[in-house]
Amino acid sequence: MFDWLRKRLRRSPPPVTDPLAAFDQLIEDLERQGAGIRKSAATLLALKGDLARSESRYAQRLEEIDRRLVQARGDVKITPALERDRSQTEALLHSTRESFVRAEQDGLLLLEAASDLGQRVAELRAERESASARLAVGGLMSSALREQVQRFEKVLAVDAARDEIERAHALANIYREERGTTGKPE
Repeated sequence: MFDWLRKRLRRSPPPVTDPLAAFDQLIEDLERQGAGIRKSAATLLALKGDLARSESRYAQRLEEIDRRLVQARGDVKITPALERDRSQTEALLHSTRESFVRAEQDGLLLLEAASDLGQRVAELRAERESASARLAVGGLMSSALREQVQRFEKVLAVDAARDEIERAHALANIYREERGTTGKPE
């Protein structure tokens, strides 16, 4: 056990000695994360379009079934089949509307996250420029910048943990959908 720990400690990457490189690395990581969020938001937009088309299709199907029910009034064979089709279509319409609301909520959340990341990147870039100027003037801030780098690494670790949790939830939702059980949107 201790040999494994010693090997693991030896393999850990050396701490970043250039504070500006740490800023650049963090900015690059946040931009990559932002790109992933924007990609997910685009996927949700496409999904919302598909769901809107499905909702429209189901609403039209309900109207058609209602017209047929009016025409088949009193027919013992056709009416139960049309009633069953109507209840199935209503269930599909309800499920589609719930999915649409969930996609819309998730889309808003993703847009908010992308906005927050963009703001964080802009703040980090401004901070990087300020740090560059301070380092050019003197190098008086090197110890403070090292502490900031450590904080940023901790922030990245927390963000990575959050991403992993979200991926796990998404995977669980996929399996839940495949098994036919539906969970209520959060």
